[in-house]
Amino acid sequence: MSGVRPGTAAPRSGSASRGGAGTRGATGARSGAARGANRAGGEERALTSVAAGDRFRGEEPEHVPRLWHVTLSVSGARAPLTEVRRALEQLAHDHPFLLTSRYADDHAEIRYWEEARDLHDAAAVALRLWGEHRQTAGLPPWEIVGLEVIDRATYHQRIAAGYGPAPATPVGVHPF
Repeated sequence: MSGVRPGTAAPRSGSASRGGAGTRGATGARSGAARGANRAGGEERALTSVAAGDRFRGEEPEHVPRLWHVTLSVSGARAPLTEVRRALEQLAHDHPFLLTSRYADDHAEIRYWEEARDLHDAAAVALRLWGEHRQTAGLPPWEIVGLEVIDRATYHQRIAAGYGPAPATPVGVHPF
């Protein structure tokens, strides 16, 4: 495999494509013959893509976590207010980064800071939060109906401009 650059594949012999039909599935990629005609020595270039969370030159390293402000909204069938409050207080105990929760008998909003590598990771954690703590905290069987995840700079820009979520004070569990 000498002379092949990283990210490229060695020349293939035989079939012009992997699928045998001249193209790669539904991707619209050119046939093997067309690819080979544009490559020196018949070498085929591997297809690559940018994964969610990949960084580019000049950006902060991907291993450095960032802070994300998360607002999770849930709703469902009515539940006794005392049980909703107790469950949200238990969730705050189980999830120490919880800033504030507001609740009514058929919906709630949870706001907190999440430390994550990127927005995808922060959103994934947020979307699992209610379901993973439902049994241990005794949360109502409500569904997630809204999610907002913004970075720290955006949160502070909104606050400075006088719009966006109000600062999370007072901290704790409160009725709407």
